[in-house]
Amino acid sequence: MPPVDGNDEEAGAVAFERYTSPFEPKSSHSSGPLRSLKRVLIANRGEIALRIIRACHEEGIEAVAVYSAADRGSAHVRAADRAIAIGPSQPSESYLSIERLIAAARESGADAVHPGYGFLAERAAFAEAVKAAELIWIGPPAAAIRAMGDKIEARRRMRAAGVPVVPGGEAPVEDRAQARMLAEEIGYPVMVKAVAGGGGKGMRVVMDPAGLEAAFDTAASEALKSFGDAAVYLEKFIQRPRHIEIQVLADEERTVHLGERECSIQRRHQKLVEEAPSAALTVDLREWMGSAAVSAAQAVGYRGAGTCEFLLANDNSFHFLEMNTRIQVEHPVTELVYGVDLVREQLRIAAGEPMRIHGGWMAPRGWAMECRITSEDPSSGFLPSTGRIEYLRVPGGPGVRWDGAVDIGDEITLHYDSMLAKLIVWAPDRAQAIGRMRQALDELVVAGVATNQAFHRRLFADPEFQRGDIDIQFLERRTDLLAPGKAPERMLDLAVAAALAEHQAREARRPAAVAESVAGSEWARQARAEGLR
Repeated sequence: MPPVDGNDEEAGAVAFERYTSPFEPKSSHSSGPLRSLKRVLIANRGEIALRIIRACHEEGIEAVAVYSAADRGSAHVRAADRAIAIGPSQPSESYLSIERLIAAARESGADAVHPGYGFLAERAAFAEAVKAAELIWIGPPAAAIRAMGDKIEARRRMRAAGVPVVPGGEAPVEDRAQARMLAEEIGYPVMVKAVAGGGGKGMRVVMDPAGLEAAFDTAASEALKSFGDAAVYLEKFIQRPRHIEIQVLADEERTVHLGERECSIQRRHQKLVEEAPSAALTVDLREWMGSAAVSAAQAVGYRGAGTCEFLLANDNSFHFLEMNTRIQVEHPVTELVYGVDLVREQLRIAAGEPMRIHGGWMAPRGWAMECRITSEDPSSGFLPSTGRIEYLRVPGGPGVRWDGAVDIGDEITLHYDSMLAKLIVWAPDRAQAIGRMRQALDELVVAGVATNQAFHRRLFADPEFQRGDIDIQFLERRTDLLAPGKAPERMLDLAVAAALAEHQAREARRPAAVAESVAGSEWARQARAEGLR
C-alpha cells in the first residue's frame, strides 16, 4: 500500500497478472530505467491506471496514483508507489480538474504525466498545462490532439494527405435549414455528428427527411453537454460497414502501424467486443489501410500511440472516421498478436528514446479477442448497475488475461464509467480464440451487481458471429442477443454456493486436531479465525 493522505482503512491485496504473447521478442524489455523518466503521475483511475503502473514498474519508474474520495481504497491506489488525493467523487472536481492534477504532480515530485484514456486524455489544454508546468507529457503534441479533436479540421487534413474520408460537409451546420439542404446534397441516410465528438456521443442516424430536425437538435444538445460545444456536421451514413481501426506508433524518426482491430460489435456506438486481426482483411488490404493510418498520423506530426478509425464497406473501400489521440481501451488485443507492450513504448517515446519495433514488415500471429465486462443490467435496457461486489471469481488458464481493477467488497457507483474489467484471450486462430473466450466467460463469476456477461456468452455462442458475419449494425438486427440473461439474484446464489464449497474444501484439507491445553486450544482457535478472514 503506497503512502496516501489521511487515515486509510485496511485494504486487502489484489493480484494482477499480465498474459504475455508467446511471440513477444526479448528486445522489448528495457535494458535499464529510462533516463529522463523517474516518476510518472497517472492522471486516471481503474484498470487503465493499473495497466500504466505495471508498465512503469517494468521500466524501473516510480508510479504516482491520484484518487477521488470514492477511490480511496481502490486497487490502483494500492498498487502505486505513492497516491495523492485530488478531490471529491465527482469527476469535474477530481479527475477532470487540470489544476488539481498539476498540483498533485508537483506535490509528488513527478517528472511526467500519463493521461490514460477518457477524462482529460484528449484535451489539448491538459497537454499544454503539463508542458507549461515543465513536466513530460506522455502523449501526442497538443497541436495533434487539437487537429484531430476537431472533426472538420481532421477531415480537411486527411483529404490533403490523400486519406479517404466519408463523404460529407466541410464545415459545421449552422441551422436546420442548412442541414436540410446539405442532407439532400449528400443523400439519405446521413449521420449528424458532433464536431468535437467522440465515444459515440453527439451522433444520430437519419434515414429520411422526416427525422432530420429532431436528430439535429438532439445531437447538438448532447454535444454541448458532453463537450461544451454544440457544433455538428453531416456525413453520409454507410450501410452495414465494419468498424476497423489501425494502431499506429510514432517516435521522432519513424511512424509505423501495428495492424488492425475489428470493433464492429457495438451497441449505440459503444464498443463491446474487439478482436485482432479482422476476419475481413487480406494482407494487401491491411497494408493499404495501415499506410493510410501512417499518412494520417504524419499529417498532424503525431508522436506516441494512437489509433485511426475507418469504416470498411462490403466492396473493401474504406473511409477515415477519426483518430483517437491516446491509448485505446482495446489495446491488449494488438499487444497479444504483435508481441508489443504499447504502454511501455509510450513511456519510451515520451522519454525521447526510439521505439523498440523493428523496421521490417510485421504480421499478426494468432488471434486475440476482448470482452468489455460492464456493470450494466441487460434486463433494464443496459442501465448502469450499482452496489457492492459480493463475490468475484476471475478466469484463468493459458492465453487468458484479465485487465481489471475491482475486488470483493468494492462499491460500484454511478460516478464513473460502467466498465469493470476487460477479459482478453489469445489463441492460434479465431475459432480457438472463440472457444477459449467461451470457457473464460463460463468461469467468470461477478456477484453483487448486474453485468453484461450473459450477453457475451450468447454472442460467442452465436453461429453468425462465429462465422465472422458482422458489421456495426449487427446488434441492431440481432436484438435477441441483447435479451436478459440470468437474474443477478441467481448469480449471487451461485456465488454463495461456490464460496461455501471452497470453504468446505479448505476445512477438509486441515489436519486433525491433537490434544491441547486450555490455553493452547484458545490460541489455535484464534489462529484458525485469523486464517479464515
